[in-house]
Amino acid sequence: MSDLIDTIRPLAKKTDSKILMVVLDGVGGLPLTPGGETELASARTPNLDALAAEAQLGLVELVGAGITPGSGPGHLSLFGYDPLKYVVGRGALSAVGIGVRLGAGDVAVRGNFATLGANRVIEDRRAGRPSNEKNAEVVSKLREAIPEIGGIRVEIYTESEHRFVVVFRSPGLDEAGQGLGANISDVDPQVTGVQPMLAVAQDTTSGLTAELVNTFVQRAEAALSDEPQVNGVLFRGYSDVPHFPSFANIYGLRAACIASYPMYRGLASLVGMDVVPVEGEEDALEGKVAALTENWAKYDFFYWHVKKTDSTGEDGDFAEKVHKIELFDELLPGLLALKPDVLCIVGDHSTPSKLKSHSWHPVPLLIRSDYGRKDLAARYTEEEAGRGSLGLRRGTDIMPLLMANALKLQKYGA
Repeated sequence: MSDLIDTIRPLAKKTDSKILMVVLDGVGGLPLTPGGETELASARTPNLDALAAEAQLGLVELVGAGITPGSGPGHLSLFGYDPLKYVVGRGALSAVGIGVRLGAGDVAVRGNFATLGANRVIEDRRAGRPSNEKNAEVVSKLREAIPEIGGIRVEIYTESEHRFVVVFRSPGLDEAGQGLGANISDVDPQVTGVQPMLAVAQDTTSGLTAELVNTFVQRAEAALSDEPQVNGVLFRGYSDVPHFPSFANIYGLRAACIASYPMYRGLASLVGMDVVPVEGEEDALEGKVAALTENWAKYDFFYWHVKKTDSTGEDGDFAEKVHKIELFDELLPGLLALKPDVLCIVGDHSTPSKLKSHSWHPVPLLIRSDYGRKDLAARYTEEEAGRGSLGLRRGTDIMPLLMANALKLQKYGA
């Protein structure tokens, strides 16, 4: 079957209508006890409830049934790119998001600072979520300790809180045009109570990179041995330079990204969206509302991202995730005041506080436009979405639905 992108591209047409896609990261959840309510259902959300009453609802599987999406595949799916075809590692997304240019043959890696106990057993995969200032302090220490490995230049960058980025710069391409390979197993086991794993090359071109990663881990632990909490590193998401079809070329849209977190800015940049400056910290949604308002006349598609609905779920903090949902609801009237022709609210994956991780559960989808059939739902929750007229959808269905509701798609065939 051909890529849906190939079908949509010739049908896309320019109009004056505006589309706003709000991604509440990890918004899907689970009850803490059987028969209880999810975080969304527990939250007091009068503005979302009113919006749901005049919108269409459904559920979305970002990759496929039973498959837990990473943030990269989840977002690619939302933007209409089949995540099974268009693959990118977290390292490249984070690197591009903080403004790092990757060259041919380079490999970028996403890292977590971690807390290691006796015998290198992982006690906290996120090292207590250190401040950005503490992150920068530790990165500076690592830069001094590990400027290169075996003649390969190593660059280390702060991302946010416990996250950092390492770029291994290629020593050059071989006769086959190959540089450093990125097909390597994770160091991060994604659970606590065990030791970090050894990076293992999955093909012949990635052998050197696996050696670089394992040496980096050893040197980093030595350099951070005097740190009480941020004393280990975990790696996953290795990637070289990715290439995607242009979002503007596919949909004929002038698209803007309004996000604070580097990874999401990086992904938007890779598909060709303009990344709009946002004032304030990630938790300060007011800065994102201001950025949207200031740029409303310049674009016809906006990707507007909220992160903390995900990170509170990863921390297992049910009450705080509820609170973050309620904070978004309080600011929703500011988005509605701009009168988008099509408004979409969705998640890129579920992050139930009960699991403290991403999960395979479908995420709730809401679409409001003048041309949608109204479901008259009582609330924007997983349960209500499961009864909605949009049904259970693949993530790649969303952009065509938004384009259709914005009257931006021509008829297919005679």
